[in-house]
Amino acid sequence: MIVVDDGLATGSTARAALRFVRRQEPARVVLAAPVGSPEAAELLRTEADEVICPHRPAAFMAVGLWYDNFDQLTDQDVLEALHVQL
Repeated sequence: MIVVDDGLATGSTARAALRFVRRQEPARVVLAAPVGSPEAAELLRTEADEVICPHRPAAFMAVGLWYDNFDQLTDQDVLEALHVQL
């Protein structure tokens, strides 16, 4: 199973997702994020079988700084993206 995060600042959100996924007992768990702090990426190696995070800048400050547009989504945005109707 692949868990994707937009970026790893502290890694707490990814850790929670990985622990949830582990309870489903998949054969393998991979965490993928485009950017993250080197510390968070390293810490998450104990939670996933593999961590793919190609950009680990030493001067990492915040995930949003690595995106041109990092607007927050509403719940409705997510439901529409997933094609869910209430």
